[in-house]
Amino acid sequence: MADETVPTLYEWAGGTEALERLTEVFYRSVLKDDLIGPLFAHMDSDHPKFVAMWLSEVFGGPDRYTRERGGYPHMLRHHIGKAITEPQRRRWVSLLMDAADEVGLPDDPEFRAAFAGYIEWGTRLARSNSQPGATPPTEAPVPHWGWGVAPPYQP
Repeated sequence: MADETVPTLYEWAGGTEALERLTEVFYRSVLKDDLIGPLFAHMDSDHPKFVAMWLSEVFGGPDRYTRERGGYPHMLRHHIGKAITEPQRRRWVSLLMDAADEVGLPDDPEFRAAFAGYIEWGTRLARSNSQPGATPPTEAPVPHWGWGVAPPYQP
């Protein structure tokens, strides 16, 4: 049974509103970036909202990405064949962490460690799944990320 006193990462981050602010600021930076901007040059104007939905579900919020967008199989299709490079992956991570600071996501070590852990894990999978000849599983659940080793510090 889950400890009801420990908030989800979604709740700790500030919910949907906070994650939508994060992705809006993040994708503004992405589009201006010489290294990864071209990967997103033709993205749907709702893409930031959809990524916020994904992150919300991953971090313990509503399962809207699964219900409204098709879950993991839909997300996977956006990465297949993109041949994401390691420098592009690292830039994506760096810009997202900068956006987290800019929009004021919690900066306590416990949250940032869990947040960074998922972002590292997820972007490494996306890079791997995007390579020519990759054969990732086409069906999988949306991952559910938690606090890991250290729950939030609550004095």
